[in-house]
Parts: sequence; C-alpha cells; structure tokens
Amino acid sequence: MDSFVWEYGSLLLRWLHIIAAMAWIGSSFFFMHLDASLKRTPDIPAGEGAAAWQVHGGGFYEMRKFFVAPSHMSPDLTWHKWQAYTTWLSGFVLLAWVYYAQSKLYLVDPAVLDLSPASAIGLGVGALAVGWAIYDGICRSPLGRNEGTLAAIGLVVITAAAYGFTQVFSGRGALIHTGALMATWMAGNVFLIIIPNQRKVVASLMKGEKPDPALGKQAKQRSMQNNYLTLPVVLLMISNHYPMLFDGRATIPLVVALITASGAVIRYFYNVRHADHDRSPWWAWGAAAAGLAAAFAVALTGSAGGRSLLGLPARAEVSPTVVTASAAPTPTKVSALSAPPEHVVELVMGRCAMCHAAEPAFDGIRIAPKGVLLDSEGAIARQAQAIRHQAVLTHSMPPNNVSEMTLDERAQIAAWLENGR
Repeated sequence: MDSFVWEYGSLLLRWLHIIAAMAWIGSSFFFMHLDASLKRTPDIPAGEGAAAWQVHGGGFYEMRKFFVAPSHMSPDLTWHKWQAYTTWLSGFVLLAWVYYAQSKLYLVDPAVLDLSPASAIGLGVGALAVGWAIYDGICRSPLGRNEGTLAAIGLVVITAAAYGFTQVFSGRGALIHTGALMATWMAGNVFLIIIPNQRKVVASLMKGEKPDPALGKQAKQRSMQNNYLTLPVVLLMISNHYPMLFDGRATIPLVVALITASGAVIRYFYNVRHADHDRSPWWAWGAAAAGLAAAFAVALTGSAGGRSLLGLPARAEVSPTVVTASAAPTPTKVSALSAPPEHVVELVMGRCAMCHAAEPAFDGIRIAPKGVLLDSEGAIARQAQAIRHQAVLTHSMPPNNVSEMTLDERAQIAAWLENGR
C-alpha cells in the first residue's frame, strides 16, 4: 500500500506545483507587462506616477502606479507572495519525494559518484543554500548595479552550477537541481527581498514618512531577475521527461547555458514590445531560435545514438570499474518486427522487468513506471520504439543503469530493432 500512496502523493504534489507555478508566472508576466505599458496621464504630475488601461472580461480597468509615496494607503492591499511561496515549497517537497526518497533510481549514479542517500541529499540541499548566498551576494555587490553585467555573471554562475551538479549526480539529477537552484533564487528574491522591502515601504507610509526609494529599486531589480529566469526554469523542471537532454552529462552545462540565454531573450522581446510596439526587437526570436537549435545540436552530440547518427566517435562509457568505448549500433528506424528473439526477451526481462512488470519486484515500486510493461514477448514487441529511444539511442534506461545492462546487451537490442534478429 505504501508504494501506491507514494505514487498518488507524487501526482498531487506535481498538480499543486504546476497550479502554483501558473499563478506565480501569470502574475509576474502581468505586472511586467503593466510596468512596461504605463503612460503619463494629465491628472498625474510628471515624475509622480503613471497609469495603464486594460480591458478584460467585458470590463475596463485603469491601473495607476505611484513612483513616490501615495497620499493615502488603502486598507485593502493585495500582496502577491503566496503564489511564489507555494511554488517553491511544493517544488522542494516534490524534489524530496521523487529524487531524495528514491535517490538510487533517479539521483545517485555510481558511475559518477557512489554517494549514500544521506550524502546526496546533503549535497543537493546544501547546493541550493550556498547557491542562494552566492547569487544574493553578487546582486548586492557593485556588479549588481548594471543589469547587463548582472545577467552575464548570472549566466556564468548557472552554467558553473550545472557543471558542478554533473560531477556528483546523474544527468537527470543535475538538470533538476540546476532548475531548483534557479527557482530558489526566484523564491528567495520574493521572500527575502521583495516582500520585506514592500513591508518597510508600507510601514513608512502608515507613519506618514517618505519611504526609502532604494527599497523599491532593489525590489524592482530582483523582480526583473525573476522575469528573465522564468522560462528557463520551466523548461529545466520538465527536462526529466526528455532523456536526450540528460543522456550526455558532459553536454549538460552548455545545454543549460543555451536554454537560459534563449529564454531570457524571449522575455526581453516581450518586455520591450509591451513598452513600445514601434520598437519591437524582432531579432530576439531569431536569436532564441538559434540558441534552442544549438541546444538541440549539443544535446544530440551527448547521446550515444546521436553521436552515431552524426558520424562522431563513440563516447566513453564510464562504469564504476571500467571505461570502454560505446560501440552499440544505433538503428535509424525500427524495422517491421515479428516477435523478438528469445535472447532479447530474456535480456529485457532480466534487465527491465524488475520495474516494468504487472507486479514489479524492485524495492519501492509497485506500479510499472508510465504503465510500460516489459514482462512478456508481446509486451516487449509493442514497446520496441520506446526501448529504442530509452536503451539504445540514449542510455537513460535502466535509470543510472541499476540493473547493469552492458554495452554488448544494448548492441543485441539494437540488432533486433534494426534487423529483427
């Protein structure tokens, strides 16, 4: 029963995390758009504020922003914070639920570093804490005074963090922790900078004092940082579903850098366009497309099958005891297959059916992942395309090679998929 509860808990946590993220991202995008679209109106003195008109749901809205202290403060003040808090908290619990509680399957790769579960958890949580301290220190330093400089340094730090994670975790674990680090920056900005600064401003207004303008400036800087991090974080958080991205650990840092830069460029386009339609930087779409295409090409060179398709030398396959060259043939297609030969059936059932069976035998798993069964000749034939992608084109399955599938065995599977034998 505990495994079924674990599975259902994962579903509910993921559901909550997605809904909270939608609310946070939606409000973030809206306020960035609102700030960019503000215009002076005759009833607002120059330098004191601006307004924007919106239409939605059959109604019209006039929204005003005060650049300096307003003459009065409404008691009905809405604070936009719980979307951010709920997103991070649900995301962290989900990280612990999936990656920390099942570290042997998803986080610890003995071929990289044979960590104990406690050590892996300590490294993961510690990296998030240290990563926030480094980021916050950079923002507060003189380097943070220039947005362009801060963005460039931030990209370097993110890339370096991705590299560091690849040295201790599986490829999947490295990507998810890079995304979690960036999300921690974003939530930390809200919890430790933006909301406290806003509380100080409100307190000053309630006392009839003029707020410190530096508080608003600092909060705006962090809000802008969050805006540019949003799209890359979302992609990294779903990256665990796409083995091509994490199959080649050596390429992960560059893939992360390209995705982060591309996402930021897309947000730059919208931020400028919302401010002035006449100067929309259409070049940004070309730059983003080029960056994402480059990320695809880099990821392709990291996977075993991708290197074969591109005619590149086989990558080194590292195990805890041996380093060899991957020579597994890579089929360009799945042939019209009859039943898999007996040796392939035995191989797949021996290496994969411990999880992918009607009644899995692997500790902690009671439902076949994604409902994929590989416990019979017919089931294996039906899943030929998935087997090709997960075990031949990429080596993402078995996860962290827990069942120790050899290169020769992958070659046997590839031969069946290509030639039906």
